[in-house]
Amino acid sequence: MNKSSKIFVAGHKGMVGSAFVKRLLQKGYENIVTKSKEDLDLTNQQATADFFKREKPEFVFLAAAKVGGIIANNTYRAEFIYENLMIQNNVIHQSYINDVKKLLFLGSTCIYPKNTKQPIKENSLLTGSLEYTNEPYAIAKIAGIKMCESYNVQYGTNFISVMPTNLYGPNDNFDLEKSHVLPALIRKIHLAKLLEDNKQDEIIKNIGVANFEEALVYLSKYGITKQHVEIWGSGEPKREFLWSEDLADACVHIMETVNFKDLIPLDSREIRNTHINIGTGKEVSIKELASLINNIIGFNGGVVFNTSKPDGTMRKFTDVKKLHELGWKHTINLEEGIEKMYTWYKRCKNKKQQNV
Repeated sequence: MNKSSKIFVAGHKGMVGSAFVKRLLQKGYENIVTKSKEDLDLTNQQATADFFKREKPEFVFLAAAKVGGIIANNTYRAEFIYENLMIQNNVIHQSYINDVKKLLFLGSTCIYPKNTKQPIKENSLLTGSLEYTNEPYAIAKIAGIKMCESYNVQYGTNFISVMPTNLYGPNDNFDLEKSHVLPALIRKIHLAKLLEDNKQDEIIKNIGVANFEEALVYLSKYGITKQHVEIWGSGEPKREFLWSEDLADACVHIMETVNFKDLIPLDSREIRNTHINIGTGKEVSIKELASLINNIIGFNGGVVFNTSKPDGTMRKFTDVKKLHELGWKHTINLEEGIEKMYTWYKRCKNKKQQNV
């Protein structure tokens, strides 16, 4: 990429897409194309084809996706597989049709088998059964990886797939039903702290209800009291977390310095598992994560674990050797990242809509 290259960032309003745009601008890229979902529905084949034919982007960052936490993944299974497959199919195919020089496809480490060996290497893909709760989403992402590899092999394209670990950062989703565990915990514990401090007006404003009685009903639904916060599962599963702006820096680095041919093993008879894990190589239990967030927010209550609810995958810890060999390592540790994210959340909490 050069500084005047036309770069399309798909999904620029989301946590990851907005981080991509920010990093590209910081590095001096001046010709960035973005479209909101209202202006361009990437699940629409014709609309996507018309956009690519008109704009002719040279490089594509594919961050547009339907994402969510364990509740959303398990509840909206059809939507997760349909929407993600449609977005991927349309963008990847039109990138081939319109001679895009390089595309970066964003996946997720949920593509790996539920009980795979830890830390997870790229070659663990398709070696076992997936975690049931996010199986539709994972299958869609696996299809995206294989689509990129297949187009590269058959058509000589330069499409690279990256598999980030659990992400968090500015513009994350704090909706208590649809968010991932870290932003959900931040919002839950923040609301519990407001309850503890009897800040009723702030609670009403945060939730967007008419009065405090309605707020209490809402809080009760999600297990939030001034004494404790309820968390699904046992608290024993371990997760790895990566600051979204670190991910963006890694992805721009990859787009600038790595090509698909660099990812094919020299002794390989079959071209597979060319995707790149992006993570920190460090993990923390959900119980430890909740305690860390408690301390940062200053909530004096505790957490209780609802063991009747699923834990999900017990460990999901990436091997990042390939990433390090490509010249990139993370810079933001978890405690620093949570403090930055909580500061961002408090600054933005007075917006009319917090759940997007």
